[in-house]
Amino acid sequence: MRIPLDYYRILGLPIQATVEQLRQAHRDRTQQFPRREYSEATIVARKQLVDEAYAILSDLEQRQTYDGSFLSKTYGPELEQVSPSSEINLEKIQQEEEKETKLQQTEEILPKLASRRLTRGISSHGRENPVTHEFEPNTPSIEIEDRQFVGALLILQELGEYELILKLTSPYLINNSIAVKDGRFGDPVLVLPDIALTVALANLELGREQWQQGQYESAATALEAGQGLLLRENLFVQIRGEIQADLYKLRPYRIMELVELPEEKALDRRRGLEILQDMLNERGGIDGQGNDQSGLGVEDFLKFVQQLRHYLSMAEQKKLFESEAHRPSAVGTYLAVYTFLAQGFAQKQPALIRKAKFMLMQLGRSQDVNLEKAVCSLLLGQTEEANRSLELSQEHEPLSFIKENSQESPDLLPGLCLYAEHWLTEEVFPHFRDLSDKSASLKDYFADQHVQAYLEALPAEAEATNQWVVVQPRRGHDTEETFYQKETDQSSALDLEKKRISSVGNAATATMASTSTGTSNQLEASSYQSPQETYKSSSIDIQKQGNSLSYSRYSERVREKSRSSLPQLNENMSVGSKELPQSMLEQSPRRTSTRREPVKIGRLILIAVLGLLAIGLIGFVAIKTISWLANALGLG
Repeated sequence: MRIPLDYYRILGLPIQATVEQLRQAHRDRTQQFPRREYSEATIVARKQLVDEAYAILSDLEQRQTYDGSFLSKTYGPELEQVSPSSEINLEKIQQEEEKETKLQQTEEILPKLASRRLTRGISSHGRENPVTHEFEPNTPSIEIEDRQFVGALLILQELGEYELILKLTSPYLINNSIAVKDGRFGDPVLVLPDIALTVALANLELGREQWQQGQYESAATALEAGQGLLLRENLFVQIRGEIQADLYKLRPYRIMELVELPEEKALDRRRGLEILQDMLNERGGIDGQGNDQSGLGVEDFLKFVQQLRHYLSMAEQKKLFESEAHRPSAVGTYLAVYTFLAQGFAQKQPALIRKAKFMLMQLGRSQDVNLEKAVCSLLLGQTEEANRSLELSQEHEPLSFIKENSQESPDLLPGLCLYAEHWLTEEVFPHFRDLSDKSASLKDYFADQHVQAYLEALPAEAEATNQWVVVQPRRGHDTEETFYQKETDQSSALDLEKKRISSVGNAATATMASTSTGTSNQLEASSYQSPQETYKSSSIDIQKQGNSLSYSRYSERVREKSRSSLPQLNENMSVGSKELPQSMLEQSPRRTSTRREPVKIGRLILIAVLGLLAIGLIGFVAIKTISWLANALGLG
């Protein structure tokens, strides 16, 4: 059997190596032991090849003969093109006519080796040896005995020739099993596990190399091939565990590589989403505490999901985050809100925006999401409710921008319209694969007939507000239950709503027109971030506090990015800060929204009057009692 190895490579030395270097290399290679899983037979075969290489190269005459054959075999084609005036003696090379003649000359030059090793590529069973012709004819090679095959594979493993190992062993991998049970390479009980081990380790190291090179799917294929071989042969549980650990850590990289593919690669992209779903199930959700063996903590996984959104379409994000919201997951709910808002506005489906508003009302129990609710109310034509949400919001910088652009208006509608367009274009759309190059236009949105018909059919603002009844949690329960009242069917659109929707559309149009000369110039002069810059800077750099992560931390991080990209209004506004508040892991009083109940003046007056009457009655009784006691004592 001929193997693509040479004696210098076996010892790990160049052809210019000295005698002392040969001696030291032989000593080192002899004292070097492979993994403990290898059998003694394979270790002995390896040592035989190392000893043979040292014996040939340490003998001066045999080394000169071997070097001549080695150079002729390796550099023959190049030497044929060298000028006759070269110092290299080309007399023998010029006399060679055919490949068969070269082989015969080699046999004459190396009688000692040829008589003992050289064969014609025919195995002992009368079949052509598949290994003999698996490599290039100019590749240095040596002849070995069949029983030394496993030792040669081990040496190739140590040299990092992983692909060559797979190529040499492929003819013996028949029907997913190693065809070495006939004893050709030695005792099958020992040889079979050793070949399987070498192939599995080659796949493991090859997968790691491809991982480092950014070829994540190829790396996964190599790792799975090695693991599959060990599983079929039921061998080496520990090494299977090593491979599985790498496969777990590789999953986030595979997901990113697959979802980055163009839309035409639908099957590959779907496989990436399936792997992501497996990770989510193991973690218990986006903000779950489960261990998916990927090595990503809660914060790092949130960063990963935020980066991933840029490559997912609206439909993909809707399916993913709506499912996460039902887990339930607060972060999944918040991301679902963004998805419904983006899809509802881009595809002019206000029903999705209404659904996003309902989800925000649920989140509003523990987090200030009034700014997002104001945008939803605006897009649903509920202007009064939008103004009320703005009054409750604690988002100072966006509110300053909105007020600055509503100075000549009795309400905040003009500034809110401008902010909504900017927010959708710069902060929402860039996170969707199919919206990253789109811009938001309220004028086009409200001009759509489907939008107008839907908004006109909505119940009045007061009724819409009362459609959600939040029930306080019972004692002993940690969860809050939110009950939705069923919407009552309406036979016709309300005239009041028609006027309201019309006024919103006109206001949006007027706002866009009025800002074309004044405020819009200010926007154009501002340094907006491009969608790509927005995506890069929106990775969630969350400060770790303990082992828990609340939704408020994630949502405020997203809104902090939104505030940072607003146009500057004055020198005192710090809108470019990338520092994040420390309230992401705990309920911050500033971020917690509370309902402001109107003061009941009538009740307070009634209570005061009753109090005065009670005090007067008590005084009257006290005076009568004292008078009675005085009279009683006087009579005594």
